[in-house]
Amino acid sequence: MEDQEKFNAGIYTQEYQYKSFLPSNIADASKYWHTLDVDLLLEEATRLLGELNAYSTLIPDVDFFIRMHTFKEATASSAIEGTRTEFGEALLDENEVKPERRDDWHEVQNYTKAMNYALECLEELPLTMRLLNETHRILMSGARGQNRAPGEIRRSQNWIGGATIKDAFFIPPSAEKVPDLLSDLEKFWHDDLLSIPHLVKIALSHYQFETIHPYLDGNGRIGRLLITLYLVDKGILRKPVLYLSDFFEQNRSSYYDALTLVRTQNDIGHWIKFFLVGVQQTALSSKRTFEAIISLRTESERAVMQMGKRAKKALQLLNRLYTQPIVTPRNIATILAITPQSANSLAKAFEEAGIFREMTGYKRNRLFMFQKYVDIFNSRT
Repeated sequence: MEDQEKFNAGIYTQEYQYKSFLPSNIADASKYWHTLDVDLLLEEATRLLGELNAYSTLIPDVDFFIRMHTFKEATASSAIEGTRTEFGEALLDENEVKPERRDDWHEVQNYTKAMNYALECLEELPLTMRLLNETHRILMSGARGQNRAPGEIRRSQNWIGGATIKDAFFIPPSAEKVPDLLSDLEKFWHDDLLSIPHLVKIALSHYQFETIHPYLDGNGRIGRLLITLYLVDKGILRKPVLYLSDFFEQNRSSYYDALTLVRTQNDIGHWIKFFLVGVQQTALSSKRTFEAIISLRTESERAVMQMGKRAKKALQLLNRLYTQPIVTPRNIATILAITPQSANSLAKAFEEAGIFREMTGYKRNRLFMFQKYVDIFNSRT
């Protein structure tokens, strides 16, 4: 076992009037991960991740619920960057969002589209920087970062924190160094000769990606999405059911501190341990979410089957709510091919059964939410 004190995260290089940080090749860091503390955390994280993976393969219609996980991840990851869209708000149609909130709403929708695109590509293609670049293009297009070179590796210096580069908290490597660093990172993902557990490998990869900061904007969101994409690409997860952004958002200061300690004190071990704790807590929380969904599904199906002649249509609506938990009477009429009067009647029956909560308080243009279902994803178990 290598001594972690010998790990060298990189060097500061003199640029024009400032110093940028040039990280060591990421494969060098792979020599220093192995400690007893990390081994114990890795064992537990791997066990919990395996249990979560099993849930994702056994639950019927799991893709319905994964869509909601995707929205939750998009909301949490965007929140870290200052976007303020509530989870329930992210599920609304654009015309139902207040005008002053639509920029934030668009960013969450873009994140969801980008994530779905990348996951679909992984069904046929391996994880590459080319795939991440296209994912980045979708993330930034039409949003506040649309003028920040969507889909392109930066050609100029960026920085983190501070009003200008002169008072920046951290200055990533210069633009001319970025292509080689990314090439090294991509090789690291697919180097099967390195005897490193995948959870450690993606922990190192996320640190390196955030340190390189290859885009002018959107680095944090793509770097966090990279975690899920890697685990799916390597077959560790059959379905994309592990998203760490909620953990990072809840522990934002610790998250940034752990990344910073690698660069300033060469402490790669602290970052890996923090990351593995995040995997543990997130896998356990996601497993509990699935358990709560199964329980709610049984409860809700029992309720709609007591709706007499409307039970068949009610069950169809209930199944739709797992992917579209906020609906209008007009939506219900379209989904079920029934009259507006029947749709309103069914919505009232769902409200009386405790399935729906009316959100607006209006008599017209009403919105109904599958409240208990949304609450499962809003809760932090």
